[in-house]
Amino acid sequence: MSAITTTLAVECLHVSAGYGTHPVLHQVTFRVAPGEQVAVLGANGAGKSTLLNVVAGVLPLTVGTVCLFGERADRARVSVAYLPQELHVPKRFPVTVFDVVMMGRYRFLRRLRPPARRDRQAVLAALERVHLGHVAARPITALSGGQRRRVFLARALAQEARILLLDEPLQGIDVGSQQVIMETLQRLREQTVTVLVATHSLSLAQQFDRVLFLRAGHLVGDGPPDVLLQPDHLAEIFEFLDDSESSLYEVRPHVSS
Repeated sequence: MSAITTTLAVECLHVSAGYGTHPVLHQVTFRVAPGEQVAVLGANGAGKSTLLNVVAGVLPLTVGTVCLFGERADRARVSVAYLPQELHVPKRFPVTVFDVVMMGRYRFLRRLRPPARRDRQAVLAALERVHLGHVAARPITALSGGQRRRVFLARALAQEARILLLDEPLQGIDVGSQQVIMETLQRLREQTVTVLVATHSLSLAQQFDRVLFLRAGHLVGDGPPDVLLQPDHLAEIFEFLDDSESSLYEVRPHVSS
C-alpha cells in the first residue's frame, strides 16, 4: 500500500445533507487526523448515522465538502469500511463466515480467478483478531447477533481500510462481543486506522481520543472526552433520563425552559 502524505484523514467543511426534502445535517465542520479515533455522540435522531453516510460517500451533500486524505469522499481512492447499525442477514443466505469476510478482499482479487493464498490468510487472520477463527466454516446465519457483528468487523479488517466507520457497534449485543470489538479498535491504533463511531453512549465515548457532539443536526461540541464529558459541560447540551446506573449513559436533547 502506498503511503498517504496528506495531513487530514477526514475533512468536513460546512456540510449540510438530508433525505429528499428533509434536512438532517446543518453546516457541520470538523477535521480528523490519520489514526485518530472519534466518537460521534448524540441522541437518537441527532444526525449521527447521516454523518457516517456522508463520510462514506454514499449520501450526497446539499452543501459543503467532504474530503478523505485530500480527495472528495465520493471519488476518494482510500479504502473506507462502513458497519451500519442494522446488519440484516437473510435466513437462507447460503454463505459461510469465511465467505462473508472474503468479501472484504474484493479490491485485491483478480477477475475470474480464485482468491490467492494471501487473501485466504488475510481472512483467517481477521477472524482470529475478533476471536472467531473457530467458526470460519459455519453458515453466517448460525451465529448470534454479537458474533455476526464481529464477523462484519473482521470483513472490514480484511479490507485493510484506512478509515473505519461504525454505527452503534455495541448496541444490542452480548458483553463478550462488546469487549472483543473494543479491544479490536484499540489494536487498530497501532495501524494508524482512523475510526469514527456513532453512539449515544457516554461510557463508550469516554474511550476515544475525541468527541463530536451532534444535536438536531448541528455540531455543538468538539474536543477531548475528559473536557466535553464533564457534567457542567454536558448540562449545556443534554439532560440525563434519570440518575440510575442502568441509564447513566442514555441521553436526550436538552430542552431549555
